[in-house]
Amino acid sequence: MPNSFLPREGLTLEAAFAPFRLTLLQPLLSGPLLLAAYRFPTSLAAKWPFLRTFEDLLRSHRLKTGLCVLFCIGLLRKINKTLNKLVLNNFTNDKTWDWSKELVLITGGSAGIGALMVKIFAEKNITVVILDIVDPPETISSLPNIHSYKLDITSSTSLSQVATQIRTTHGNPTVLINNAGIGTNKTIFSSTEVEIRRVFDVNTISHFLLVKEFVPAMAKANHGYVVAVASMASFMVHAQNVDYACSKASALAFHEGLSQELKGRYGAEKVRTTVVHPTWVRTPMISKLLEKRNFTDFVLQPETVAESVVKQVLSGYGAQLILPARLSLMSGVRGFPSWLQESMRNGVNQVLNI
Repeated sequence: MPNSFLPREGLTLEAAFAPFRLTLLQPLLSGPLLLAAYRFPTSLAAKWPFLRTFEDLLRSHRLKTGLCVLFCIGLLRKINKTLNKLVLNNFTNDKTWDWSKELVLITGGSAGIGALMVKIFAEKNITVVILDIVDPPETISSLPNIHSYKLDITSSTSLSQVATQIRTTHGNPTVLINNAGIGTNKTIFSSTEVEIRRVFDVNTISHFLLVKEFVPAMAKANHGYVVAVASMASFMVHAQNVDYACSKASALAFHEGLSQELKGRYGAEKVRTTVVHPTWVRTPMISKLLEKRNFTDFVLQPETVAESVVKQVLSGYGAQLILPARLSLMSGVRGFPSWLQESMRNGVNQVLNI
């Protein structure tokens, strides 16, 4: 577990920047200081001479300029955050969430990030259904309010049968977390057709199948939540990771399209959607990569990703989560000049050459 001051990953840029972000970039702090710099009450300095030191400081031109910059940046951050929340949630509130009655369905919930999310929901006494190709370990299956179904989510026939059983036994899921994902770490030439299709079936096509099974009920009730776990690979492709990156870019497009259809075709403006883009996560999928001596990229702990997703779901609002936040600029990489885009890809084209 992280300590009180630092995240699990240690002293990250986000952690180092937090005190600054929580103080001087808060308009409610920088604003009054800026006002005081321009309208310092001279009468107070005359009454209490010790305040003259602050008067001289506040009247400094450099301080005024600095406070003005901080106030503007802080205000723009607040406006941007508010607009993101309002637009991504269709300017609507959904106050009907009752987590004692909601049903969360997580694919790939038997291990990794999925299992961690299951544990967090279970700790909050929220009922969870796991769909996975393997049975969960006893540490997961023994948790209260946890139900698991073993199946291949890429099989529409098996999924349809299990979905009927879930609806009959537990009711309609109100939260769907498309978490299951696989990769091959092979070049285009060395990948077989079966392997390529399997990556797309798990990472993209299953999203279609699961949404078709469970989201119509959410749309009808105008209440629900769908999470797509994508990746930073949605924006940046590495050599020897093309199938995975393509499938995660597809998952992002699916998320965006689903959001549009829910509000534009079904009037389900309160069905929330969130897409998650983690960078490298310390899971068995990248175990060989972590053994490379020259691998220095930032790596997230799986608990960090799981907690971020659960926190967002429990907020009742949809969002786009980029983890860590410092990589948000990468979401616009395809709008960069071509020379810069290709230079960035060139810089990482040996990372997966294990």
